[in-house]
Amino acid sequence: MPPAVEDPDTVTVAETGVGKFQVAVLAAGASFLADEPVAAGGLGSGPNPYDLLCAALGACTAMTLRLYAERKGWPLARATVRVLHTRASDGGDRFAREVTLEGALDAEQRRRLLEIAERCPVHRTLERPAEILTIAAQPPALEERERAGVGHLRAMEAACED
Repeated sequence: MPPAVEDPDTVTVAETGVGKFQVAVLAAGASFLADEPVAAGGLGSGPNPYDLLCAALGACTAMTLRLYAERKGWPLARATVRVLHTRASDGGDRFAREVTLEGALDAEQRRRLLEIAERCPVHRTLERPAEILTIAAQPPALEERERAGVGHLRAMEAACED
């Protein structure tokens, strides 16, 4: 499992050492595995990176729709979003998003919610260029981690205090 990260806006991904591609992901206090399918040489133990990208788009869409409907006082009972990623023949990426809206919504409310789906933050991120900065980092020395209270030895010592 990746080390705990103090910054709640940071996602940490670390190889597990199990299988060829399996990684552990720590995000917002939750942890899960990501992997490649068996057909691609992985263990199939979690979503692949493009599944995660589709999940980000789907989650943001559903959350944005919920926020908008609540602000308007609209009877959106449930939003379900399905996302499919494909590589276009020109080498670009294509995301197909299917939105199902449940509840006693009228035609105008449904139309407006689909417009709002187009404005979710992840949708907008995927539509525009992004800058990715990469830096090399050194793993912290064990004694530094212990002093910071992250290590197992420190936790055991604390448990043994009277």
